[in-house]
Amino acid sequence: MQNQKFFPSFESLRTYECPGWFADAKLGFWSHWGPQSVPMAGDWYARNMYIEGHPQYLYHLRHYGHPSKFGYKDLVKLWKAEKFSPEALMEKYKKAGARYFVGQAMHHDHFFNYASKLNRFNSVETGPNKDIIGLWKKAAENQGLPFGFTEHLGATFSWWNVNKGADKYGAYKGVPYDGNDSAYRDFYMDNYEHFNKDEDNTHVKEWYTSNPKHHNYWLSVIKELIDLYTPDFLYSDGGLPFGFRRSPPFGYDAPDTDPAYRFGLEAVAYLYNKSIEKHGYNRAVYTQKDKRPLIYEIGVLDIEKSQLPAINPRPWQTDTCIGNWFYDARQTFKKPGHIIEMLVDIISKNGTMLLNILQKPDGSIDEETEYIIGEMAKWIEVCGEGVYGTKVWRVPGEGFSSVLIDGFKEEAVRWTETDYRFTAKGKTVYAFMMKAPAAEGKPEAGEPAAQNRAAVIRSFKPDEKILSVRLLGGGMVPYSFNYGILTAKLPQKLPVQYANCLAIELA
Repeated sequence: MQNQKFFPSFESLRTYECPGWFADAKLGFWSHWGPQSVPMAGDWYARNMYIEGHPQYLYHLRHYGHPSKFGYKDLVKLWKAEKFSPEALMEKYKKAGARYFVGQAMHHDHFFNYASKLNRFNSVETGPNKDIIGLWKKAAENQGLPFGFTEHLGATFSWWNVNKGADKYGAYKGVPYDGNDSAYRDFYMDNYEHFNKDEDNTHVKEWYTSNPKHHNYWLSVIKELIDLYTPDFLYSDGGLPFGFRRSPPFGYDAPDTDPAYRFGLEAVAYLYNKSIEKHGYNRAVYTQKDKRPLIYEIGVLDIEKSQLPAINPRPWQTDTCIGNWFYDARQTFKKPGHIIEMLVDIISKNGTMLLNILQKPDGSIDEETEYIIGEMAKWIEVCGEGVYGTKVWRVPGEGFSSVLIDGFKEEAVRWTETDYRFTAKGKTVYAFMMKAPAAEGKPEAGEPAAQNRAAVIRSFKPDEKILSVRLLGGGMVPYSFNYGILTAKLPQKLPVQYANCLAIELA
C-alpha cells in the first residue's frame, strides 16, 4: 500500500501501484447523466443543437425553439430529476454485479452535478436543486462500493465553440445563438478563439485548448471536487490534460515534455495525496485515454468503447454503455449476453469494465434497462466466482473468434463452440464458454435427451494434473484429460443462459 506523498511529476507518479480493490472489482457501473438527457435525443446534445442542420439541431428547433431564443441555458432548467432514487438504484446495481460506482461530475456542457462555488450553473442552484454527486456517493458507501466521478471539463472550451455561431439560412440567418449573450459568458465560455465564422466548425479540431486560463480553471474545479468528495476514482475524458490537444480518435504526437501536462500531473498528485490523508494509503484510481506507457503508468489506462487485444500486465479499463452515452429514445440497447461476453473477454486480459446504465431525465431507468440488469444479476449470482478477485491465466483464451478492435466499434461476436476465455484464482482456472457446446442427436419420442454435450479445452499442458472440474451453478462434472486436452461432460440443461463457466482445479 502506497503511503508516501506523490509529487506532480512523471517520475513521482509513475511509481503508482493500482490498488487491490480496483484490480479485484472487474465491473463498475456509471451514471453518465445530466441535463443533456432532457430531450432523450442522445449524446453531445449541448453541442449539436448549435450546428445548423444537425438532427439534434432540428429536434431542438421543433421542440423548444431556435437556439438564439431558447438555448442550452434554458434547457438545463427543465432537468428536474424528480424520480431520482440513488439508494434504490445502487442496491439494484450491486446485485447486478457492480463493485464500484462512478457518477458524472460534469460533461462537456459545463453544467456541474454538485454544489460548486466556481460555476453557478450546477445541479444545486438550478434544475434538480440536488447534489447529484453527493447523493450518489452516500448511496455507494451504504452499499460498501468504492465511489468516484468522471470529469469531461477539459475539452469544454474548444468543444463548445459552436454556441458562438448563427444560422446561415432561413428566418434566423445571421441571428447569433445565445452563446454570444454576454450575460452568460461565464457559462458558455469566452472561447471565440476556437470559432471562425468563415469555416466549418462542426468538428472538434482541438480536444484540449492551449488557453492557459481554461487550464487553471480546470485545475481549480478538479481540486474543488476532490476536496468535497475525496473520491476513490477519477476519470478524464481524454488524455492527461493538457499535453496533447488533437480531437478523437486521439493523436499521440505531443512531446512528453509539453509543459501543459503540469496541470494534469498536479491534479493526479492532489487526488492521490488526498486519498493518503484520508486512508493512510493511496486507494485512488485515475484513468485517462493516452495509450503511451509514459502517460498511462501514472494511473490506469482507459479505452472508450473498445479494448486491448491481449493480456496487459497492468490493470486497465474499458468504459462503455448499454446504448448511447445519454438517454436516447431511438437507441438500440445491447443485449444482456453481449454485455456479459464483453465483460468476460475484458477480464481475461486483465481489464475491468465500467458500464454506463442509462437514466431517463427524471432519474429513473426504463423497463428494458431493468431487464438487462436483472439478467446480469442472475448471471453474476452463478458465475461471479470466476469474475471477482481473479487474475489472468497464462493465456486469455482459445478458439477461432475474437472481438473486433477498431475505434469505437463494439459489434457482438459470433462465437463458436471452440471459444473460451480464462481467468484464475489460486489453483483454479475458470473457463468461460462463450458459446455452449450443443447436444448432439435428437431423442426419440418419450426418450430422455442425448447425454453427449461436452466442453473441449486445449490450453492445458500435458504434464499438468487436473483434480476436478466443476460447472458453476451445476456441481461436479465428469471429465477426461489426455495429452493436454480436457473434455468435460456437460448436463443437457446449463445453469445460466450466457457464458457458462467451468472451475478447473489443478494440483
